[in-house]
Amino acid sequence: MIELSKKITDYILDNLGEDYLVKYKEYISSNYIPYLRFADLDIHPKKLIDELSGYNIQLEPVENLPGSYKVSSGIENAGKTIEFTIGKYYIQSLSSMIPPLMLHPELTDKVLDCCAAPGSKTTQLAELMGNSGTLIANEPNISRVKALAHNVDKMTSVNIGISKLKGELISKYLDGFFDKSLVDAPCSALGILQKKGEVSNWWNKNQVEKIASLQLKLLVSAIKTLKVGGELVYSTCTLTLEENELVINKVLEKYPVELVEMNLPVKSREGFTQYKTSKLNTNLSKTRRIIPWEINSEGFFIAKLRKIDKTEALEKFRFPNRGLKLLRFNNNKMRKYIEELHQYFGIPFEVFEDFKYLIKNNIVFIVDKNWDFPLIDLLIRTGIPFGKFDRKDSLRLHSHGAQILSSYVSKNIIEISSGNELKNYFSGSMFIRKGESDGQKVIKYKDYVLGTAVVLQGKVKSQFPRSKRTHDILIP
Repeated sequence: MIELSKKITDYILDNLGEDYLVKYKEYISSNYIPYLRFADLDIHPKKLIDELSGYNIQLEPVENLPGSYKVSSGIENAGKTIEFTIGKYYIQSLSSMIPPLMLHPELTDKVLDCCAAPGSKTTQLAELMGNSGTLIANEPNISRVKALAHNVDKMTSVNIGISKLKGELISKYLDGFFDKSLVDAPCSALGILQKKGEVSNWWNKNQVEKIASLQLKLLVSAIKTLKVGGELVYSTCTLTLEENELVINKVLEKYPVELVEMNLPVKSREGFTQYKTSKLNTNLSKTRRIIPWEINSEGFFIAKLRKIDKTEALEKFRFPNRGLKLLRFNNNKMRKYIEELHQYFGIPFEVFEDFKYLIKNNIVFIVDKNWDFPLIDLLIRTGIPFGKFDRKDSLRLHSHGAQILSSYVSKNIIEISSGNELKNYFSGSMFIRKGESDGQKVIKYKDYVLGTAVVLQGKVKSQFPRSKRTHDILIP
């Protein structure tokens, strides 16, 4: 049972009331209810539901949220399935799915995710954009960048560039550039205490005030990166007024933004328009509070803002020019390699027209053809790995590249079905296929492309990415 510190108890009593405290204590003492999000809506939901039932995972659809499911049993297996490993679904709380839906990015939008790691909302935004347009995922912490890149790769999100900048300084690089922005800000986490009980050990008012100061800086920076008419969603997974309504109130007082009405697909309450004895902006009633026990998920605060006038332009930071360039399929350098992949794997040549390519450190990265970002040198990653050059100056298809093009590969395919072959493939080992021709192959299981492998004298050597071998994978 989670013990609430006196500091948290006193805060909730003073600001949210005794009834709220009683229900909050009941909620954090109850069992955590997990949810997941189907990522590939091209797959009929029933097919994936049936496949997961084979792992003893039972799902219940969430009303008004297509592709979202409550895990009623089998959560211990949900992070170990083949389908999870290759990005057919993402384990994500119900409340966490709401901010990207409220931002509602369009296919051609330029979108900033200001605080992106570990990537649950980032990859959801990419899916809402149909993996098209331009999405910049920013994360200042290098260890968290690794988790972000891992999830972007797993979900094969081909419209994402990753930056490692302090969020409060982004506007000094990109002023008035984005159509939409998500600021899912770091917070004091009272909304997720049910699964992170350690929050009770460090939570105090001084920490809340420090975090709120950073949140305000992040929000102001994100506003400045927006075009006039651009929209922003600010969200936290905490309950305090200092990190929620008061941050928005300060922004409304000083910056050319207005609050936008939202219609959430889950039950929520209006934000507060009063703090102790102080009246706040009455439009704060347009913000929404998700109460944990009312939807059996985490507590969240969500506000949507629209920029209605220009903000003061800042002197821009400079950064090194590394000369990185995106190439089209018909570029002289790329055409040779694409022609080889076309011939070898039977991929129609016109499919390659749907992407742009970046060559960096002997690796080719791939992004959507509509991806448009002028400051590539500012990013630490553009797109996801597509292939790597070998000693013979041929482009070896990366497992991520094989998954992206899975619908179009018609040649040099190895279908595997036995448990031993699957186990060896996922562990990065090899298995025997007598009579199989030498060369690189695409590996399929059922209707899914798992990745690539290389055959030499009947021995099939796995090229399944090391980054995806980080957990146990259940073999049917």
